[in-house]
Amino acid sequence: MGSCQSNELVTDVSQVEYIISVTTGDKKGAGTNANVTVVLHNDGGQSTGHLHLDKFLRDDFERGKKDHFKVQAPFMSVIDMIEVWRDDAGLRDEWFLETVVVHCKNSNKIFVFPFLRWIKEGYHYKIRHLDTSLPQDDPYKEQRLMELNDKKTTYQTNIPNPGLPIQVKEIPDDERFSSDYQFDLVKLAAEITIKGKLVRLVSGEWDSLDDLGNIYKSEVFLKPTPLADNTWDTDEHFGFQRIGRINNSLITLCTEIPKKLAVTEEMLKPFLEGLKLQDALMEKKLFYVDLVIVEGIPVKSGLMVCAPVALFYHNKKNRLVPIAIQLKQQPADDNPVFLPSDPKYTWLAAKMWFNLADASYHESITHLGFTHLLMEGCAIATHRNLSHTHPIFKLLAPHFLYLIAINGLALTTLISSDGWVQNVMAIGIDGMFELIRRKLNTWRMDVDGTLPKELESRGVLDQTILSGYHYRDDALSLYNIVNNYVTEYVGLYYDSAESYTNDLEIQAWAQEFVKPRTEGGCGLLGVPGGGSITNSSDLVCILNFIIFTGSVTHAAANFAQYDEYGFPPNYPVVIKGTPPTNKAVLTESCILEALPDKALTFEIIIITKLLSAFGTNKLGDFEMKYIYDPKAENVLKRFQKELAEQSRRVKTLEKTREFSYKWLDPEIVPNAISI
Repeated sequence: MGSCQSNELVTDVSQVEYIISVTTGDKKGAGTNANVTVVLHNDGGQSTGHLHLDKFLRDDFERGKKDHFKVQAPFMSVIDMIEVWRDDAGLRDEWFLETVVVHCKNSNKIFVFPFLRWIKEGYHYKIRHLDTSLPQDDPYKEQRLMELNDKKTTYQTNIPNPGLPIQVKEIPDDERFSSDYQFDLVKLAAEITIKGKLVRLVSGEWDSLDDLGNIYKSEVFLKPTPLADNTWDTDEHFGFQRIGRINNSLITLCTEIPKKLAVTEEMLKPFLEGLKLQDALMEKKLFYVDLVIVEGIPVKSGLMVCAPVALFYHNKKNRLVPIAIQLKQQPADDNPVFLPSDPKYTWLAAKMWFNLADASYHESITHLGFTHLLMEGCAIATHRNLSHTHPIFKLLAPHFLYLIAINGLALTTLISSDGWVQNVMAIGIDGMFELIRRKLNTWRMDVDGTLPKELESRGVLDQTILSGYHYRDDALSLYNIVNNYVTEYVGLYYDSAESYTNDLEIQAWAQEFVKPRTEGGCGLLGVPGGGSITNSSDLVCILNFIIFTGSVTHAAANFAQYDEYGFPPNYPVVIKGTPPTNKAVLTESCILEALPDKALTFEIIIITKLLSAFGTNKLGDFEMKYIYDPKAENVLKRFQKELAEQSRRVKTLEKTREFSYKWLDPEIVPNAISI
C-alpha cells in the first residue's frame, strides 16, 4: 500500500537522472559482492529497463554502508514499485538489504522502499513504495508466502525446560547483537571486572556492617542508594521496596486479615496510630504481601527460603511500613509473628528473610520469566506469522531488538548449571524454573499482562489510596500513552470486522499465542479473542501487552537491580543458616554470619552492576526504522511527544518525592529487553 500511486499513463519517456541510494544492513554476513539489478515500475504500466547498480573499482554493498548510484532512465512522475535481484557472484549466499531510496532529479520526488530483508540469489523481489499492507491487499502474495515459510524454518520453537515458556531452537543471525552493541557489552563487563579488582577482597567473612559498607569506594561501585541514604534497614524503606523498587506487583489491599496470619487486634494496636483494626481496614490503610507461591520450592543443599506473609500499614505520613511478618504460611509455635517492637536485629532478620523470598520471586517471575522468556515467545510468534510488510510487524519489531540474543546469552551464562544463579542464589536454577512453572500455570494476559486489570485484581488501581506507590502511578501513565499509540496505529489499517477476519496472518499470529507449547505455540492463558482477532479492542490489548512488557515492565524490574542487590543485607539472594523460630534477641554478629562471604558478595555486586546498565535507545526512539507510511509516522510522532511530556512530569515529581523513583522516566525506558 503506498501513498504515491498513479493510474495515469506517462507519455514523457525522455531520459532523466535518478539517484538510487541503497543501504545494506548492519547484520552478520549482510554484505554481498554480487551484481545487483533494479527495475522501477509504476501502476500505469511503465517501467525502466534493467538498471545495474555498480561503481567502478568500488566495493559496494558492504555491511552497514549506504551506496549511491546515478542512473539514467525514462521519466516517471510516480514510482509505485521496485524490482530488485542479484546474481550468484561473490562468496555470500545472501544479502541483507535495508532500504532503497529513489530520488528523481527531474521532479525532485523521493520514493522509499523499505526492504529489511535477506535477498536470495536469483529471486526477483517486488516491493511497493513504503511497503506496508495487510496480506489481503498485497499484490505479491506468492513472495509474501515464500518469505513467511522461510521465517517459519528460521524461527523454530523449542522447550528446553518442561513447563517454561517457549524459546527459539537456534538463534537466527538476524537476532544476534550488532558488532557495536556486542563490543559495548564486552567492554563494559571487562571494565567492571578490571576496576572491581581494586575492591575485590580476599575470601572471608565480614567484621561488621560498616566493614561491608566500606567496599563501595570505586568509581564503578558507587554506594547503592539505600546504603548511601542510610535507609536500608528502616521500616519506611522496607515498605517502599513493595511499591517503588524492583518487585512492585505483589502488594495487595487488605479487606480482612488473612486467616493464616496469626495476628490479633491487641498485637497490632501499637502500630495503627490510634485506629481500631476494623477502622484501618475500612479506611483502606492495610495491605499485605503473600509469597505462598514460594512454599516448597527447591533450594540448594544446606540453604533455606521461606514462604512469608506480611502485613503493611499506610501511616499518617503517607509511608507504607511493615507491622507484622510471619515467615511461614501456617501459624505454629516455631513460626511467630515478628513485629516492629521486637529486638532490633531480630526484626531486621525477619525483614531479610522476607526479602530473600521476595528477591527469589523477583528474579524468577517478575524479571526472567515474565519479561525475558515470555517476550521471546511473542517475538517468535510475530516473526513466524507476520510478513515484514505487515503494519503490525512494523509496529512490534523495534520492541524485540536483541531480546532473543540476550536470552541466549543469559541461559548459557547466568542461568546455566554453573552460572551466576546456581552459584549465588539460594534457590539455584531448579528453584527459579519451578517458580516460573507455577506462575505460568495461572498467569493470564488479560489480567496479569494488562496493567489496569492487574492493579484492580490487587485492589490498588484507585490512585487515591496508597499514595507513594510511584510504580503504579508512573506505569499507568505510560500504559495509557502506549495504549493511545497502539489504538491510533491499528485504526489506520483496520476499518471493519472483515478487515480482521480476512487478515490470515494476524489470525495465525493470534492462534499461535494460545496453541499449546507442546505444539509449538506460546500456550498462554487469557489471550483476548481466544486466538481469533475480530475487533480492535482485542488486538490493541495484545499489542499493548507486548510493547508495555518489553519496555516498561522490564525497565521497572531491571534497572534498579544494583541499588537493590548491590548491598546484600538490603535485598539478599542468599542467607546462610536458618530463619528465626522465636523472638530471642539477635545481634549484629548474627546478621553478619547470615550474609554471603566477601567473594560471593563481589559476584553479586558485579553482575547486578552489569545488568543495570543502559545500552539501547529510549522508548519511541528506534534503532532501526520500520515505519515509513506518513500516516503512521504522524502517529509515532504523537507517541514521542506524549512520552516527552511524561518525562517532564516524572522529573518534576522527582524533585518532591521522599523516595526517588526515576526508573519509569521515558528517557531511560528502552524500547526492548536488550540487557
